[in-house]
This record gives sequence, structure tokens and C-alpha cells, in this order.
Amino acid sequence: MEQYIAFFSNHPVLSIIWVVLAIMLVHSWYKSSFSAIRQINPQQLTLLINKEDAQVLDMRGKKDFTAGRIAGAEMMNADKAKLNDFGGLEKYKSKPIILVCNTGMTANNIAERMHQQGYEQVYVLSGGMSSWQSAGLPTTNGK
Repeated sequence: MEQYIAFFSNHPVLSIIWVVLAIMLVHSWYKSSFSAIRQINPQQLTLLINKEDAQVLDMRGKKDFTAGRIAGAEMMNADKAKLNDFGGLEKYKSKPIILVCNTGMTANNIAERMHQQGYEQVYVLSGGMSSWQSAGLPTTNGK
């Protein structure tokens, strides 16, 4: 125990950084554990599509979307979604919705907004399209 006290007193900046990182880690775990938004992997995405008729909404740019997307995915304008403009998506309010972006980061914020607007089942593909492609799962291209 004396070694820890000596370290903290000799390295206050490193100690503060360590404490902040620990708090951020606990906060992140707590938030994800109690969030209405679930992170899913590519296999869970496939099951949701096949068993619950989930709709995939791809938030990537048009160029990325046309280059390769998950079969059946619709393009969603991320800029409009950031402004809480979910026009045209009302038909999916009670249906499972899976948001996909490049890495999964942008989709989290939009998923929270959708949930606040009354969308009942919103999921985010953990790792985004990168995780889908890394798993070697098929994509379609074109319009």
C-alpha cells in the first residue's frame, strides 16, 4: 500500500489521469448496461432480419452506400437525423430498426434520438459496416 501512496504523491498528473480514465470506463459500462439502445454484432443483426423482419438503415454517405451495403438496407441521411428529422421512417416505429454507420460511433447518437422520438426497438451494429465486412458477410451494391 505504501508503494501506491508513494506513486500517487510522486506522479500526481498520472494519478489524476488514471482516476479519470477509471471513472470514464465505469460510466461507459453503466450507461451501456442501462441504455434502451442495444449494441449487436453481425450475427445478431442477421437473426433480427430473419426472425423479426428488422429494417437496416445505413447512415453512411451515398458513395459508400452504393459501393456496398447490407442486403435490404435503406439509406438514411445522417445530417437530417442529427436534426431529429426522421421523415419517412414512421412506418418502422414499432419494428426493429438497426442503424449502421462506418464504425458504429455516429449511429449511437442517432439511435438515442430515435428512441426519444418514440421508436421502440432501435439497435446499433457494433463496429458498424467495418465489423460486417470483417466477418466476411455479403454486401450488395448499386442504387
